[in-house]
Amino acid sequence: MADSLSFRRHPLASSVDLVRWLPSSSASPSGRLLAAAIYDPSSGPAASSIRLLPLSDPTSPLDSLALPSRATALRCSPAALAAATSSGSLHLLPPSFDSDAAVAVPGGAGFHVGPVRGLDFGGEEWVTAGEDGRVHVVGGGGDGRLVARKVWDAKGMSGYEAARWASPAEFATGGVGCGVQWWDRRKGDAVVSQCNGIWGRGIVTGMVHSIDIHTSRKHICVVGGSSGTIFVWDLRWPQQPIPLSGVGLSGAAEPVCESEVWEVLFDTYTQSSDIISSTSSKILPVMMCSEDGILAVVEQDERPLELLAEACAINSFDIDPQNPSDVVCALEWESIGVLTRGRDAMAEE
Repeated sequence: MADSLSFRRHPLASSVDLVRWLPSSSASPSGRLLAAAIYDPSSGPAASSIRLLPLSDPTSPLDSLALPSRATALRCSPAALAAATSSGSLHLLPPSFDSDAAVAVPGGAGFHVGPVRGLDFGGEEWVTAGEDGRVHVVGGGGDGRLVARKVWDAKGMSGYEAARWASPAEFATGGVGCGVQWWDRRKGDAVVSQCNGIWGRGIVTGMVHSIDIHTSRKHICVVGGSSGTIFVWDLRWPQQPIPLSGVGLSGAAEPVCESEVWEVLFDTYTQSSDIISSTSSKILPVMMCSEDGILAVVEQDERPLELLAEACAINSFDIDPQNPSDVVCALEWESIGVLTRGRDAMAEE
């Protein structure tokens, strides 16, 4: 029997571009917390900000940090919340939202020129990947400053939309004109493997919007991109991507949507009956969101499980790592949605 679902929509007065769960803390008097990238052009110089929101009432922000331009990426680590912007800057602040402790790398010729859409934390350092074709690794300089080191500059030949660490030495990037690339810092910060994807049977390259790498299977990436495309890239067979969804594909990969897939994450809540160990060849279930308002779970050789079908784009979503039955999503029409699956959903009804 399918899990019960409970969905709550919280209307806001501003556009919600991105949303993430913050690490739960028993010391927080407000309970579970969210971080959201907000854009409100009526607010003048403070049009773009990151807001700290209580799950109990996301319409009542607890704190905020103004950004110099619209947020294009948002990630959370145990020690910091990071936001990248359309003007190429990177901002880090503690989950407590202590603005006095915030540090930044300004956008410009020495960092990124234009939107930074790929952002992830790899244990000690952050990786950034921008539409300008540049990839940087950012870490602490020992004096409270952030130090950015350029790894690659495509000089306009390609642009990046996604980045994800696999280990302290390896990460993946994706975008337009480059497919998906695997980098190994032990080999001179070089691309050691590349995949064009499943667009045009791998002959042409579509646009990659999102990448996720499972924590227990470092050699497997799931990729979301243009034309409703979701595929799995296994480094053991780098030229044989496994389609999970896509328009115009033959075979068992039923398209879950026909628009841009904005975000993909391995779904740690949905468990396939065919997966009994970390050595199983079965691909783990994947959650996705799209421009045409779909939030769904896709799985190899299975029909997609649609969770939401909204009348607007779902810009981003996040699965609570501590309570994976709970999902938060950013809706294009100025709302935050909270989806609860399973017994907790039945309790709320």
